[in-house]
Amino acid sequence: MPRSASSLSLRKHVIAGALAILALAPLPAPAQQVPTDFTAIVKQKMPAVVAITTKQRIEEQEQAQSLPDDLPFREFFRRYYGEIPEPRRQQPREALGSGFVISSDGHIITNNHVVEDAAEIHVVFGDKTNVPATLVGRDPATDIAVLKVDPRPNMATATWGDSDAAEPGSWVIAIGSPFGLGGTVTVGVVSARSRDIRSGPYDDYIQTDASINRGNSGGPLFNARGEVIGVNTAIFSPSGVNIGIGFAVPSRTAQAVADQLIRTGRVERGYVGLRLQELTPAIAQALGRTNDKGVLVASVEPGGPADKAGFRSGDVITQFDGKPVESGRALSRAVAAMKPGIQAPVTVVRDGKPQELTVVIGQRSDEQSARAAAPDDGADGGKRLGLALSPIPDAARGQLGLEPGTSGVLIQRVDPSGPAAEAGLKQGDVIVSANNQPVSAPADVARAWADAQGQKKPILLRVKREDQYLFVAIEG
Repeated sequence: MPRSASSLSLRKHVIAGALAILALAPLPAPAQQVPTDFTAIVKQKMPAVVAITTKQRIEEQEQAQSLPDDLPFREFFRRYYGEIPEPRRQQPREALGSGFVISSDGHIITNNHVVEDAAEIHVVFGDKTNVPATLVGRDPATDIAVLKVDPRPNMATATWGDSDAAEPGSWVIAIGSPFGLGGTVTVGVVSARSRDIRSGPYDDYIQTDASINRGNSGGPLFNARGEVIGVNTAIFSPSGVNIGIGFAVPSRTAQAVADQLIRTGRVERGYVGLRLQELTPAIAQALGRTNDKGVLVASVEPGGPADKAGFRSGDVITQFDGKPVESGRALSRAVAAMKPGIQAPVTVVRDGKPQELTVVIGQRSDEQSARAAAPDDGADGGKRLGLALSPIPDAARGQLGLEPGTSGVLIQRVDPSGPAAEAGLKQGDVIVSANNQPVSAPADVARAWADAQGQKKPILLRVKREDQYLFVAIEG
């Protein structure tokens, strides 16, 4: 049936209106541009990445020398004197890592654990040039170290980027020397931010799935603009090789630490003398709070900056230096980042009412820094025990199953190659006594270890592990 003129006219008006609406509607946003490859960035930044080799002098395990079968009175010597021990010998041990040049005057960033206890440090550039390096400074708490080499002509450098702008899903490029294979490039994305892997008090890692293996430590993690947003530091892997979970110190932290090390050779950290505890919903309800925002003051160090400022146990800190307090870990990092002597305003809730306090940031002493994160060195010049120890946080006592009043120190990290690991000590163990004497600080264990080495006998530790106690003897 032929259409009428009126119906055709109506359809024209409808079509015209629809076209007008489409003309006014915004066009869909184009899909994010995916780079075809990263050759330009790698070509530009690769020369700034170096391999780092170190040598350590370690004492070889004392071994027994077998007595010849035809030795006269062999049984007599064996029974009364045992096998004849060989003298201890110093053996070199080499380690590999990565790093990157951050300034044209020859400063290089790497990890503390790459150069810790090194007798010799060498830097290998991409053209295979091998030069000696000096240690400018290192910071065990953040695992950052700075080296210095003589400047080279037209030396390529890397530039810092903004790690806070790196969102999960954004591209990252890792360049380093895994397993000694210099100039290795891997690509991935930021998997997560602000990861706490319990390696120290200032954990705030970038997690990435870019392949990171042994030897990548200290190398740069670049963003898609070729800026360093992290220093590759650790991997999570039962087998010791990459399974897609790597961690990098964010540039926000690494740059601040490196700048201080270059200027002064050490890192100044603020402290206020507070023991903090996370505010759980149950604790918040018990305190009559409507939310669990903030952190709880578990204890106040007598005579410390917080004590002088009027803090009390049971206060809930909701703001520090004008910013909301998200967690105890975040507050600890904020305090540590402040320059000693600065006055910081703090908002606390006490007995349900907000109060304003002002605390003068103190200087964290070397002893406090060591107790917070540095490994126990044992006796001066003696063999290392291979433990990183810290006082027991009040908030962790319940989780560790410790009875009220129990003293001890917490094992934060165990060196896999140290005597403590050989004796079976584990991260999370609590040492309650050394040589039958109670311990309350890492220094107590260090002194007991030094005494045992001086007397050439094992140290006897009493350890609490989960719900049981056990004795562990460690030979020096």
